[in-house]
Amino acid sequence: MRYLIISDIHSNLEALEAVLKDAEGRYEAVLCLGDIVGYGPSPNECIERVRGLSSLSCVAGNHDWAAISKIGIEDFNPDARAATIWTQKTLTTASSAYLHSLPEKIVLEEKITIAHGSPRYPIWEYILSTLTALENFRHFETPWCLVGHSHVPVIFAFRESKPNFCDAFIPPENEPFFLDPDFRFIINPGSVGQPRDGDPRASYALLDSEKGVVELRRVAYPVEKTQAMMEKVGLPPRLIARLSFGW
Repeated sequence: MRYLIISDIHSNLEALEAVLKDAEGRYEAVLCLGDIVGYGPSPNECIERVRGLSSLSCVAGNHDWAAISKIGIEDFNPDARAATIWTQKTLTTASSAYLHSLPEKIVLEEKITIAHGSPRYPIWEYILSTLTALENFRHFETPWCLVGHSHVPVIFAFRESKPNFCDAFIPPENEPFFLDPDFRFIINPGSVGQPRDGDPRASYALLDSEKGVVELRRVAYPVEKTQAMMEKVGLPPRLIARLSFGW
């Protein structure tokens, strides 16, 4: 199966549309790793667009749960809190119901585990280091686990013969990377709507589960259009500015 992997759309419809256009004809099913909403100006539109994708599997993210008051926002920074409160007021009944329906974790083909943060703590945990990644390999059984949450594209590799070691790397963008069957992998496709790796382009991935190949991809989108919409609805200036720089 050829999968489109998207994560952390964060209500950025322009970025999502750019990704879908770039990936057109390259996939048969879609894996969404959570945080459809939060930060950006188009939560209902992004939910509707994602829901309409064929052969979709989608899990919940922390901002999805915050938007429906399933978790509190006390630990969010002031900008994230302000954007969440605006999102809560903006969501339609249908959008809220869809976010309520999302599971925390899904296993597909006995090959792929998907979660937002980590397989250990799907909603909140960030996998930012090889140490955290190493601990999380004990919390899923499939060869591959797909996560988001950090907004940074990265691949972690683990081999059973070296149980105390985990490697991390970022393959060249837009180039197929072979997932060696002697290893297990945690793969983060980066963020569609709010990259944080110093590159403002939308980030996503393609995975061929039969060939065992993943490709991390970047695509430009009209950032200024999203920013103008954010300004119009009164979202925090820092959230608007960061889209230009990918931080």
